[in-house]
Amino acid sequence: MSKPVVGIIMGSQSDLRIMKEAAEVLDELKVAYEVTVVSAHRTPLRMVEYATAARGRGIQVIVAGAGGAAHLPGMVASLTSLPVIGVPVKSSNSIDGWDSVLSILQMPAGVPVATVALDGARNAGILAAQIVGAADAALGQRIDAFKESLKVKVETTAKDMETKGWRSAL
Repeated sequence: MSKPVVGIIMGSQSDLRIMKEAAEVLDELKVAYEVTVVSAHRTPLRMVEYATAARGRGIQVIVAGAGGAAHLPGMVASLTSLPVIGVPVKSSNSIDGWDSVLSILQMPAGVPVATVALDGARNAGILAAQIVGAADAALGQRIDAFKESLKVKVETTAKDMETKGWRSAL
């Protein structure tokens, strides 16, 4: 692949079990990306360096996943004008994931973070591709084909269920 246009970052390596889904969908859509660990709490200077240098390295959107207090997406958004997509991760120290969701969702005016569902890294990857694809016609066509494949899959499943009965779908 070419130079990364999407940065996928996470607060700790344990978040990779969820965040890999963003990378997998970007692979599927042929979008170049990078993946690393950047902790808002344990490596704040690394976070500042990553966020402030991302645009200069060609990154167009950042997908940031974090669990628990989940400050990484918001802190990164405060340091860059690039779009940031937050992925709340249900972690071992989480309050059923709600602490992560609210930490990412409740950003102050002027520091937006697009937020996906709890453990929703796949959707974050798709959204990142759509953001990049808004100015890349070839990628836009791949995303259109991807969305069409989702439609076909649902229609095929519906037809099978209607002809074979609902029990066949279990």
